[in-house]
Amino acid sequence: MPANAIRIIGGQWRGRRLRFPHVPALRPTPDRVRETVFNWLGQDLTGRTTLDPFAGSGALSLEALSRGATLAVAVDRDPQLVRALAAIAAKLGTQALETHCADAHAFLAQDTRAYDVIFLDPPFSEDHWAQLLPAAAARLATGGMLYVEAPVPIAAPEELTVWRHDKAGQVHYHLLRHSGRG
Repeated sequence: MPANAIRIIGGQWRGRRLRFPHVPALRPTPDRVRETVFNWLGQDLTGRTTLDPFAGSGALSLEALSRGATLAVAVDRDPQLVRALAAIAAKLGTQALETHCADAHAFLAQDTRAYDVIFLDPPFSEDHWAQLLPAAAARLATGGMLYVEAPVPIAAPEELTVWRHDKAGQVHYHLLRHSGRG
């Protein structure tokens, strides 16, 4: 498969290969990691809403929609990627993908909605976890889950706990949830 393509691994679009623009340093979540994360989330996201503030290729948002999410909000600061995501949604015939060309931190600060699942996969070259984790946690719905992908293990902020953690190659991935919740 080309470097600028993803394959949906589950749900209604299972097996669909989708291309996105070549952007240096873009690192789509690998199939194996996505499969594990969606196993952790329970496979079926029917009725759930998701937020991906560093959408990039859109792999996580598109996978969530394929598995029944009613809304996937994909944010990226690269207008070329945002346009490509909107085009992919049109090609798939879905209106459930909401795209925004914006900075993730600014979007998290101004958006007031609560999400069932938030996918946090920022560029590995940036280290802004101290601000990013609490900002994302503030957007979680009751019982919501926060997926975090990083080059190192992540310590959960006070209000969250690491529920699951694994490593694939140089990628550490985590599923966090509110302390004391579902």
